[in-house]
Amino acid sequence: MRTPAPQPAERVTEQSTETARRPARRHGIVASYIALTKPRIIELLLVTTLPSMILAAGGLPAWTTVLATMIGGTLAAGSANALNCYVDRDIDAVMRRTGHRPLARHDVSPRGALVFGVLLGVVSVAMMAVATNWLAAVLTVAAIAFYVVVYTMVLKRRTAQNIVWGGAAGCMPVLIGWSAVTGSLAWAPLALFGVVFFWTPPHFWALAIRYREDYARAGVPMLPVVAAPQRVSRQIVAYAWLTVAASLVLWPLATGWVYGLLAAIAGAVLVVAAHRLHVRTRQGANAKAAMALFHLSNSYLAFVFVAVAVDVFVR
Repeated sequence: MRTPAPQPAERVTEQSTETARRPARRHGIVASYIALTKPRIIELLLVTTLPSMILAAGGLPAWTTVLATMIGGTLAAGSANALNCYVDRDIDAVMRRTGHRPLARHDVSPRGALVFGVLLGVVSVAMMAVATNWLAAVLTVAAIAFYVVVYTMVLKRRTAQNIVWGGAAGCMPVLIGWSAVTGSLAWAPLALFGVVFFWTPPHFWALAIRYREDYARAGVPMLPVVAAPQRVSRQIVAYAWLTVAASLVLWPLATGWVYGLLAAIAGAVLVVAAHRLHVRTRQGANAKAAMALFHLSNSYLAFVFVAVAVDVFVR
């Protein structure tokens, strides 16, 4: 019997290395597609969805409805974010803040990102239609379309008010969560919509202050790029007050004293931080205060919506 000739050591090493690389490469592709969905943003959207469902149900909704809505919402947000990355791949490549994204690094092909985003959207809408109701499914379609078409493709590169109106897409989860439970809408979810709507500009403008040069380099007319710093900080203060006002509107509509107290305390903290940013801007050094407000605003939104759920269970 003839013994196979031994392979050269170099070839064996190359094959072993290639074999070792394959799982890592597959893992890298999976991680890149997950990164397209912007998981951190999805987390914040889900934080607003579940309390809305709890408020609508007056307690814990059916676990099947919660599961379907949370999974469907995750897929819908992932779809919108992946399609956003596809459309914005040119500006992402020139911004330091977004230069690590998969399309900017060429870890994923544009066609792959487009197909992935559309597929996630189709699955999310189908799941909402089958497992919840048609109103929730229609609102899911509207949320994806508004973020991708109205904000990303129309407003973002054309007006400094891009995030004001485009941010409405981020408000949709509260309506979707409510409608998934009730099959209808009411004043309470519209009040919650208002909280997120007015919260979005100061939240995002604070981040844009920190990355002003990035947006200027990419040609995106975020307010901090095209307006004087003090005008931006005044706008942030105004929207912070509007956010708190919207949060307190919910109190007489659908919540009790627990929510009212917690929302008032959280609102006071948010407004103080916004005024602090305005003072720092007048002093000529606002980047640190802007990032402090950005991080605080994340905590504020989560706290207010958790307060909604807590109030329901206390009552």
